[in-house]
Amino acid sequence: MTFHERELMEGTLGTQAVDWEQRIDTQRLREQRKARALERLRESDLAALLLVSDPNIRYVTGLAMTGGSGADHYTLLTEDGDVVHWDTADHASNQRANCPWLEDVRYACPGLGNVPRASGSPSARDFLVSTMAETVGEAAAEYGVADEKLGVDVGNSKLVEALEGQGLEVDVSTAQEVMEDARKIKTEDEIECLRMVAAICEAGFQRIKEGARPGKRENEVWGEAVRELWRHGAFVGGGYLTSGPNTWPKHQANTTDRAIRPGDLVYADFYNIGYLGYRSCYYRTFSMGEPTEKQREAYETARDNLYDVLERIEPGVTTDEVAQGFPDMGGEHADYYDADEHWQLTTNHWAHGLGLQLYEVPLIWRGLSPDHPIELEEGMTMAVETQEPAGRQGVRIEEMVVVRENGVEILSQWPIEEITVIDY
Repeated sequence: MTFHERELMEGTLGTQAVDWEQRIDTQRLREQRKARALERLRESDLAALLLVSDPNIRYVTGLAMTGGSGADHYTLLTEDGDVVHWDTADHASNQRANCPWLEDVRYACPGLGNVPRASGSPSARDFLVSTMAETVGEAAAEYGVADEKLGVDVGNSKLVEALEGQGLEVDVSTAQEVMEDARKIKTEDEIECLRMVAAICEAGFQRIKEGARPGKRENEVWGEAVRELWRHGAFVGGGYLTSGPNTWPKHQANTTDRAIRPGDLVYADFYNIGYLGYRSCYYRTFSMGEPTEKQREAYETARDNLYDVLERIEPGVTTDEVAQGFPDMGGEHADYYDADEHWQLTTNHWAHGLGLQLYEVPLIWRGLSPDHPIELEEGMTMAVETQEPAGRQGVRIEEMVVVRENGVEILSQWPIEEITVIDY
């Protein structure tokens, strides 16, 4: 098998800003992302994009979107490269003071999401969404794009209707395609952000290895790991740890108050852990004491399935070809689930794109890819995950990777050849 080898000093040099070596260049990161979105916009028949989706807003503006109360921030990008951003009063005033690359920051009207929902009033909802549309229409007129087609990255019918009421011609599907196409190939700074978040996750795995003991509850061990992630500067937007019988099938509540016991398998999923907005998805499995033969065999099966998929990934191959490396219905243990089709087994074995969202292009999955393939391209980033039962327990493992010309680059580096044993 051939994997991409990094240069000697390439990758995860540190999370702080320094003047004595080149690390992640955040200005270049912002500029290259905006340039990519602008290039795709100009290739379309749209004159401007209205971005309401948080990851799309961050991609174009560099702003750390935190969710808020729903559509209390939105951004207009015109074909001339002009950016207008609307946000809450506090956020907007902060952005005006601290984000000199944004020249036009305005106050938002929350036309979608929690504010109109909480109002309890149909007339209030109409007022909010129409006022939001008015703010967009005014800016579109100021920047000379009001008479041309506007792409909107969310398909909310109320918003579309309100924008059309302002005399704007709205196109939802093209806007989504423009941003999807812009974001699917990562710049080197984006890839370095993903390397960095993988390294931070490994600090969390180490804390689990040091801290997990019989008698400790899952939520205690997970809490210690999360503290380590925050210490390294990560944003923790998801993830969990589970043990023993909670590992197969995956427990509906994820982390519980179950006490870990000798002989347990324990796995942690560091998903939606963010560094500069870039999200991880990174499984590893541990055994409390030496694993049984059945546990070792399950781990080896999951690992071999994972690397069978990795060997198939290269530019130019299609997702249906790669998906053949994932287990068939027998290997999926479909009889356990009483399942008949691969689409019924979502999240068990698949690969999904990573970036400013947990799920981006591409998706490689037997439930979808055979009939709906797309081509892999150099610079795509993804997480590839597998699992396998071991009696009443199970293992899960996952690698974060980049599609490279000369083979997959593996961003995740926690040892994977054998199950990690926790001695106690």
